[in-house]
Amino acid sequence: MSFISLNLDHPVVKATETKTGALIAMGARLVMDGGDADGRFGLIEHPIVPRGLAAPMHRHSHEDEYSFILEGRWGFQLGDEVVYGEPGDLVYKPRGIWHSFWNASDGPARLLEIISPSGFEHYFDELSTLLEQHGMDRMDLFEALNAKYGLEMDFASIDDLVQSHGLVGQATREEILA
Repeated sequence: MSFISLNLDHPVVKATETKTGALIAMGARLVMDGGDADGRFGLIEHPIVPRGLAAPMHRHSHEDEYSFILEGRWGFQLGDEVVYGEPGDLVYKPRGIWHSFWNASDGPARLLEIISPSGFEHYFDELSTLLEQHGMDRMDLFEALNAKYGLEMDFASIDDLVQSHGLVGQATREEILA
């Protein structure tokens, strides 16, 4: 996966110029590297399978995330509060707050993730490569990647999130990239 550089000689990034990596139950389409915005933000599109859990409870130490919903109904747990968003809604996930998100609909869903400041968008590129090469067999590499990006994950939260919201915790690469 790679990002396309935006400039006046190349002001449009076509979907066909980007790549989508498969994560656990969602994809990550690398739309814009933060360098093109002087480090102010990066942009990722997340397609996700029906009823897919995007991530366990986690928190970021360096960046805020803003989820702009394009398709489907999304659930978000922000601390102890659960909220829902639909197409056109924007959900704020501040750094330092434990959160999770998932597709709360029975069809596919997509959102744009605005990451500010930029940098964390590269996590998805590295995670996709790690999962493609090792699956979940190398938790040591996964934990090292999380530490590199100042990301804490509560893997014990997965079962509760899946059961509480009727979710699937993982999908095949083919299902994710369909």
